[in-house]
Amino acid sequence: MNDTRDIPDETHHGAAAHTARPADAPHSPQAPHPADPPPPLSALLDAAAQEALPVLRAVRDDQLGWPTPCSEYDVRALLNHLFQVVVAFQTLAAKKDADFSHTPDRLGEYGAQWPDRFADETARLVEAWAAPGAEDGLTGGMQLPARTVGAMVLLDLTVHAWDVARAIGRPYAPAPGCVTELRALAARMAPTARTMNVFAAPVPVPPGACDLDVLLAETGRDPHWTAG
Repeated sequence: MNDTRDIPDETHHGAAAHTARPADAPHSPQAPHPADPPPPLSALLDAAAQEALPVLRAVRDDQLGWPTPCSEYDVRALLNHLFQVVVAFQTLAAKKDADFSHTPDRLGEYGAQWPDRFADETARLVEAWAAPGAEDGLTGGMQLPARTVGAMVLLDLTVHAWDVARAIGRPYAPAPGCVTELRALAARMAPTARTMNVFAAPVPVPPGACDLDVLLAETGRDPHWTAG
């Protein structure tokens, strides 16, 4: 996966989702209970950051040139990309345009302090998406639903943390609740993402694969990737 910032949301074009009721199912006179509301994006982003930060803090200087499951990125480039995404999506939460024209070398700028600066930026990201109205309306250059845009940075934070963990041989488990949100996002956006070369072709997974493996495979990753 390269970057989700420019992927159109396939549900943003007026096609209302519905669930068909079997023809022979009895009609209940009682109104159905409303579904539980989804958790706030800020809560999901905070949880994802808490799982990602220990992995990122474990990166050693001698590992920055190591390959990652994102073939176009080594560890250093992937961390700089993730920095860019976390900062830019703070701006998108405020319904302002974000600059993706270049990727600053924040690891070079911050030196040994880069993990602390990254933690600061993820805290600002959570705060930005917790602001009143952040999940409402449209945002970004393509004017996508704001919650979809927020889920994109959740996807990057979750999946790229896995990328880094795999690259440096660290364990990683996604935050509870994040994968459910992200599988729905990936299923909705994957066809367009593949035509834009943001996702690679899906990777087959065996029956009974865990939700994280299914999500990774949907983005074109091999859940069993190793640097060797």
